[in-house]
Amino acid sequence: MATASRTAARRSKPQNVRRPLKAVHDDISAIDHAVRLIHHVCCLAGSATLIGEDRSENEGRRLRSAINRRDTPALYDWLIAALSYQGISDRVAYEYMERHGYVTWSDVEQKLGQGVSCPKLESYWHFHSCRYDKLSRTCSEPDHFESCPLPIHDLRNGRLNQTAYSLFLFIRDVADGDLVGWIDSRLAVADTSDAPGRLGRMRAALIEPLREIYGVSDKVLAMALSCILLGAPKKRRLWIEAGTGMIAIDTLVHNFLHRTGILHRFDADHPYGMACYRPGGCAGIVAAVAEHIDARQFNPAYPRAFSRFVQHAMLGGFLFAGGSIT
Repeated sequence: MATASRTAARRSKPQNVRRPLKAVHDDISAIDHAVRLIHHVCCLAGSATLIGEDRSENEGRRLRSAINRRDTPALYDWLIAALSYQGISDRVAYEYMERHGYVTWSDVEQKLGQGVSCPKLESYWHFHSCRYDKLSRTCSEPDHFESCPLPIHDLRNGRLNQTAYSLFLFIRDVADGDLVGWIDSRLAVADTSDAPGRLGRMRAALIEPLREIYGVSDKVLAMALSCILLGAPKKRRLWIEAGTGMIAIDTLVHNFLHRTGILHRFDADHPYGMACYRPGGCAGIVAAVAEHIDARQFNPAYPRAFSRFVQHAMLGGFLFAGGSIT
């Protein structure tokens, strides 16, 4: 089925419709150039099973069950493990967690429930500028260090310890301990029929508040959230739709857009980093291109515009080419 879909995709031509971003070449618009090139990449490296590819696996079943049960502790454990992969190779991160253990919701809840003296742990809003450093064993509240539960967890670095507590406090204090309910309500407010920019609003409804959690970036949040949202039970339509719009720009995707001249044609040259997520940056270009590529040609079950699919295909295409795209 996937082979047939890809064969059909190779014979089809991308649609050339509106041009939402600035073009700086008169011979061929920036969006036309990007769509034609990335459409070919989707034909070569696009996954026909991106949604639900783990539905038969135990992890996928556990995730759907946790969402159905509104099991916040289970979802926290899943999220914090996913966030622990940032800044290092997956293999090294996984091996470290296997040797030293994982931080869980019950761990943090139990330790905070025993009472803490540090004012930083009073609430999510108090938890800022903690500055815990694992190597030097220092923080911004040295008088409370010895009794603080945060350093007890043997995570890879102190930044992850702060992320674990910041995420816990966010869910407890901002989401009222109900992560599923919080996601439901945020997406419902952002779901304004088919008004322009709907997927972008849904993405922002989750990413913008979560961005304030210590130690997380847009890229890491998009990667972690997309797995949860796309793995949700099918009845949660808004979750799956929001997951399709989660765009994670890593160095490979940025380099793809740079080396193919796409950034230059959009007059959007910039170094890799936060600029990738600013207006007119990499994420905006990927979203604009996705509006012009009908993902249903790769899998009829896909939504028409599927930004996550396009971004995933670009990553695969760059790796397929051995990083030599010019």
